[in-house]
Amino acid sequence: MTVHHLEPAPGTVVDVFSRDSPTALTVDPGDTVVVKSLDARGYLQRQRSPGEDRPRMFPEARGHCLTGPIDVRGAEPGTVLAVHLKSLIPGDWGWTVAAARDNWLNRRLGVAGGPPAWLLWDLDWDPDAGAGTGTNDLGRTVRLAPFLGIVGMPPAEPGEHSTTPPRTLGGGNIDCRELVAGSTLYLPVTVPGAHLLLGDGHAVQGDGEVSGTAIECAMTTEVVFDVLTATSVPGIHAETPSGRITFGFHENLNEAMADALEAMVIWLQDRYGLDKTTALALASPSVDMRVTQVANKTWGVHAVLPEGAIR
Repeated sequence: MTVHHLEPAPGTVVDVFSRDSPTALTVDPGDTVVVKSLDARGYLQRQRSPGEDRPRMFPEARGHCLTGPIDVRGAEPGTVLAVHLKSLIPGDWGWTVAAARDNWLNRRLGVAGGPPAWLLWDLDWDPDAGAGTGTNDLGRTVRLAPFLGIVGMPPAEPGEHSTTPPRTLGGGNIDCRELVAGSTLYLPVTVPGAHLLLGDGHAVQGDGEVSGTAIECAMTTEVVFDVLTATSVPGIHAETPSGRITFGFHENLNEAMADALEAMVIWLQDRYGLDKTTALALASPSVDMRVTQVANKTWGVHAVLPEGAIR
């Protein structure tokens, strides 16, 4: 097994999804890659006060600051890339902002049009214990559960594509807080090599990411890739320490929910040998439906079958 290291630097970071971005690293299935990513805005220096605009990797960024692309040999459209997240270590500081955009949710909540509210966090993470806390400038403390907001591939279509929405093909800005260390995310491959990007580190986030940001931070991620010819579940799905997860992404919340639920029902059919209607009946007492995020112009919903829910 080969261990690769990928640092964020000019030539190894991008702020859009594109199949034409130069590859930063090519690996074999089974290789370990230690990927360092900056926070979503690509800050090169720590904020000294909440909201301070410090030097950034992309002064005029078009999207999130992401590390990659990483190509995996053997990954081709029609296969599935298994992304094994072995460890996730947040940086020592992070930030959160609310009401930074004039969108429908901020208008509905009555916070649009005024100054945004910023929180500046000191992050204390113990890699050996796999636990830690974040304390903000107001003196409030939360428990950390680090994950990457963005793990994804570019669309097959040429050109540059926004990093903001999650996509049913290729993933991207999934923002699912369940994808902690020990999780495996399964992504149907969209382009030759996969051309995977990683970043948008979150020290912790609630379901929904309701302000549009979590605790945004740099992240060091240890990841191993496998290439599968097929899986029993269609679309993007995951196995996590807390359970099995399927996803739905759509401009309509009902459609996103239905997509996530249908994928979970198919998983139950395959695992327990059931017809679809019976699998739906089994899902009702055992599967949780959660709003993944409301911040990215496309609704995200995930269905969770908790570990041990069905015996």
